[in-house]
Amino acid sequence: MRATLSAFAAGLVFGLGLIVARMVDPAKVLGFLDLAGAWDPSLAFVMGGAVAVAAVGFRLAARRSNPLAASQFQLPAGRGIDSRLMVGSALFGVGWGLVGICPGPGIVALAFGNGKAAVFVAAMVAGMALWRWLPQVRMPARATMPPVES
Repeated sequence: MRATLSAFAAGLVFGLGLIVARMVDPAKVLGFLDLAGAWDPSLAFVMGGAVAVAAVGFRLAARRSNPLAASQFQLPAGRGIDSRLMVGSALFGVGWGLVGICPGPGIVALAFGNGKAAVFVAAMVAGMALWRWLPQVRMPARATMPPVES
């Protein structure tokens, strides 16, 4: 129950932050991505602030033996960069650049009845289903690069 409440609170704060930063507005996001036109740098400050807060959170979490709302940390096993990661990242970037919506803001905008967000979230769910149900579409995990040292 504690983990569920923590997840709900974190999601609520995240969603409110997206609304305040106007990241749920595709026009605002596309303005940030339009480097050759009327570039709007405000979202760079939003992202920089988010990275700074996350960096502090990760440093504090690293000092703990276990998380506050779970019995153990669940960290990813792999740290390498492979072709699946590169292709997935490219698809994410192209999609974000075309419509100005990414998953978090898309779900928040959907909660407000945004029609474009509804189409985006439907396409996102369809893509996840395609990945799960059509294993022959998956790229093999090869050409792994060594982990990036931090």
